[in-house]
Amino acid sequence: MLEQLINIDIDISLFFNSFHNDFFDILMSYISGKFIWIPFYAFLLFLLIKQDFKNKKKLIISIISVAMVIVLADQLSVHLFKNVFERLRPCHNPDLANILHTVNGNCGGQFGFISSHAANVFALAVLLLNIFKYKRLTITLIVWATIVSFSRIYLGVHYFGDVFVGALFGASIGFVVYRLTKVFGSNSIQST
Repeated sequence: MLEQLINIDIDISLFFNSFHNDFFDILMSYISGKFIWIPFYAFLLFLLIKQDFKNKKKLIISIISVAMVIVLADQLSVHLFKNVFERLRPCHNPDLANILHTVNGNCGGQFGFISSHAANVFALAVLLLNIFKYKRLTITLIVWATIVSFSRIYLGVHYFGDVFVGALFGASIGFVVYRLTKVFGSNSIQST
């Protein structure tokens, strides 16, 4: 049963990885990068400050919770999953060497289960969509997290399962941190 799931995961990943072309190679490399999103993060910080400017306690709790979800998602995805399961990334799998498309030879660390990118972006997205509760921003955050996560499969550095479980794990962290800040922050991060 487990072997069948692994084979399905590989097939789905190779399917998404097969749609490569020069334009999407460049685009997905940028999407997967860290620095390209700095203006987006600055915009989200601006919205957070604008929303909570008059309530300093709420603003501080919101900023601390953002930092907390990123640290938790990033560190736990490595220490509870990658270092425990030690599943090779597709780009390190010798069985896929002749069929997997990678971009610029970039592969990342040896192990890929779960995707830290997916965990991080979904943790942040779920936390912020609960803080802001703006429908348009909710859609934007989910689309952003999905595209960043998909880029990891396209680039051949993660299997679909790495990204899917990473997204679920990150979303759970985002939700739990939000709920904890409501409990311990005396409901001070609920949107006004």
